[in-house]
Amino acid sequence: MAMLEVKVPDIGDFKDVAVIELLVKVGDTIQIDQSLVTVESDKASMEIPSTQAGVVKEVKVAVGDKVNEGSLLLIVEGAGAGTAAAAASAPAPVAAPAPAAAPAAPAAPVSGGGLVDVVVPDIGDFDEVSVIEVFVKAGDTIRVEQSLITVESDKASMEIPSSHAGVIKELKVKLGDKVAKGTLLAVVQTAAGAVAVAAPAASAPAVAAPAPAQAAAAPAVASASLPALPAHEPTAAKGRLPHASPTIRKLARELGVPLDEVKGSGPKGRVLESDVQGFVKAVMAGQMQTTAQKAAAPAGGAASGGGAFPGLLAWPQVDFAKFGPVERKEMGRIKKISGANLHRNWVVIPHVTNHDDADITDLEAFRVLLNKENEKSGVKVTMLAFMIKAAVAALKKFPEFNASLDGDTLVMKQYFHIGFAADTPNGLVVPVIKDADKKGIVQISLEMAELAKKARDGKLGPADMSGGCFTISSLGGIGGRYFTPIINAPEVAIMGVCKSQIEPKWDGKAFQPRLMLPLSLSWDHRVIDGAAAARFNVYFASLLADFRRIAL
Repeated sequence: MAMLEVKVPDIGDFKDVAVIELLVKVGDTIQIDQSLVTVESDKASMEIPSTQAGVVKEVKVAVGDKVNEGSLLLIVEGAGAGTAAAAASAPAPVAAPAPAAAPAAPAAPVSGGGLVDVVVPDIGDFDEVSVIEVFVKAGDTIRVEQSLITVESDKASMEIPSSHAGVIKELKVKLGDKVAKGTLLAVVQTAAGAVAVAAPAASAPAVAAPAPAQAAAAPAVASASLPALPAHEPTAAKGRLPHASPTIRKLARELGVPLDEVKGSGPKGRVLESDVQGFVKAVMAGQMQTTAQKAAAPAGGAASGGGAFPGLLAWPQVDFAKFGPVERKEMGRIKKISGANLHRNWVVIPHVTNHDDADITDLEAFRVLLNKENEKSGVKVTMLAFMIKAAVAALKKFPEFNASLDGDTLVMKQYFHIGFAADTPNGLVVPVIKDADKKGIVQISLEMAELAKKARDGKLGPADMSGGCFTISSLGGIGGRYFTPIINAPEVAIMGVCKSQIEPKWDGKAFQPRLMLPLSLSWDHRVIDGAAAARFNVYFASLLADFRRIAL
């Protein structure tokens, strides 16, 4: 046995870099290329690998020391003066398990091809979450960390990555299934030498929630497994290099975690693996939102997460069974999500609603004629398609209605994506017609029919419901006269329409029967004033009364 020195190798043009983490201790058995310490300059951090294999007899550096190329790190007792170069000609050693201080366990090669089970990793304190998207099918070739499914709790959604690469032989879950930690997702045929990783916590969404779930604000849920220190650091200076090792940076990238928002619990605020996992769990529990998620919410936030306001009485707790028979029924996923969104939007946005009427007598006659002419094509043009085109024209004339608040800044949009509220058996959803300004009435009608069918079948994806500029909520097929639609944040206005009806209108000589459509425009008083709202409503009504104005 020989005593061998392990020194800092060539680390580039870096002088006096600080040791910020020790990954081994005296008595540890180490392998060639195993990480020993992490050093950090003012621009980057890196892990220093070992050039020797053996047992650590002395650690020659401490946290805070400055090292350079050639600095002595360890004294190792080895089987001989083996070096990394010599080891290269020998069979590759099997990596020993990473020490407790290591940020993440290294990947372990699979010794040969075979069937492996891919299961749900640790997703926090959730007994059951719903599968809302499936990205793969039997026969697909997948890679490590590829997203397999999306799951959703009451507060957030996340993608579940694969822990293995190979070919899916069996897919064990489907849309609507409930899964928890350890649930079998798929059976995968791996190839010889394929790499398997211990799947980290499932990936939290990095993009502002296109679906309502991702922007929903809800009361915090206590979780015993969360770290004592706050997992979120929203005040952290953006653009700085987070205090974390390359391994942790890779983990954060794989999980979609904004590392500069994670509160580090290690020395000098260093971000550890447990901090990243705690962040994911907290987002999943609804205890926080990432900056990207908050960007989808209206300026001012959602007060206390959509819960009760200070000074208000607590919600009454009543034992209804004392008064007669009752049945308890769990609210559907969509209603729970949309309910939290509607609550937030109503509380945060100062709503004002203007009511008016549009004379659609001539437009309805044209619509009926158009449908007769296109009867063989199977395309049915609805009044809502005309309203979408009218909304585009009105947004162009009044651009402040095609805006969103970002703090104290008004974001003026140069595109025209119009949402329409669709009633489904599971609740209200809002599909979006993208680039409605570039499409004709017939094409809009076709897209509306397709999106409405997907909504009824529960197959709308996040992309189908994201990016809206203005929403139209129509109750025309049901009835009613006027109502106050709630603005679909981060939009600043919404048009509500009810059932049209024949009314007598004076033409200067006599009363004439005219088909009148009730309009209800709700608008955000932080962005829009009353005069602009009245002009918008009058202009919108005038377009429906004489659709030739669209061409002007």
